[in-house]
Amino acid sequence: MLDQYKRNINYMRISVTELCNLRCRYCMPVEGICKKEHKEMLSEDELVQAVEAAVSLGITKLRITGGEPLVKRNILSICRRIAAVNGIREVCMTTNGILLPALAVPLREAGVTRLNISLDTLDRKKYAYITRGGALDDAWAGIEAALSAGYQKVKLNAVLIGGFNDEEIAALAELTKQYPLDVRFIEMMPMYNSGDFDETAFLPCEKVLEVLPELAAVEPDGGVAQLYQLPGAMGRVGLIRPVNAHFCGSCNRIRLTADGKIKPCLHSAEEYNIKGLDFTGMRSVMEQAIQRKPEWHGEMSFKKRSHAGRNMNQIGG
Repeated sequence: MLDQYKRNINYMRISVTELCNLRCRYCMPVEGICKKEHKEMLSEDELVQAVEAAVSLGITKLRITGGEPLVKRNILSICRRIAAVNGIREVCMTTNGILLPALAVPLREAGVTRLNISLDTLDRKKYAYITRGGALDDAWAGIEAALSAGYQKVKLNAVLIGGFNDEEIAALAELTKQYPLDVRFIEMMPMYNSGDFDETAFLPCEKVLEVLPELAAVEPDGGVAQLYQLPGAMGRVGLIRPVNAHFCGSCNRIRLTADGKIKPCLHSAEEYNIKGLDFTGMRSVMEQAIQRKPEWHGEMSFKKRSHAGRNMNQIGG
């Protein structure tokens, strides 16, 4: 379906839970979240119906997110059912990887074809700091499980944070030489006033090109990342610039939160409720949301925060 700016909206990101087994400092407050009642969240049947409604409007690609989607008890059933919806061509997932040793193969068998795994540092102490208590070894075990499970693509997502991991850019990129995976550096978005980061933490992706002048540009793959490759690498390095060089003009996505709200733009406070509606009602609301998708998310910086109205774990990373 085309929005009012002639963008073809064919991609929906679905948050299946607001809960997470980590507490990353750019995503979630230290106290976590106030857990909602079960009745406030989309049921599995409602979620599947929402996918069916979205497909009727031209959605062909889904990405399952959270919170951490793998803490959802019925995640395998959800993935299996939405992957089976006629018209869905691709089901991907973003995860912190902690639970992948047990779930990597079952997820692939359920229809998930690609995995993005969050990994902001290769230093154990810094990993524990940024995640507020997580263990790097657990995350790395998940990455190894994903690589062994036979996915079409495994990508590592590293949020670029000045004063935290900017000295690890080369080491993170080097993983593309050691393993058949992509490493994507993502500009940190000013989502909420946590007090954890000052202005120097918000780095543009140009920093990666400064550190790695040997990167050679390669053909895009249809996603939002600008792609590069190190000499002799098996994988690619991606740069995602939501802050300093936004890609709103080609944005093809909408988002569905775990409590049943359609967000046409990550950084807009506008939300459209579909919980409790039948197929026709869901389809109508989604169509309205797509037509009201804003042209761009507006300027963002350390001083000009996102208007999303929620933390990332409540929207879907």
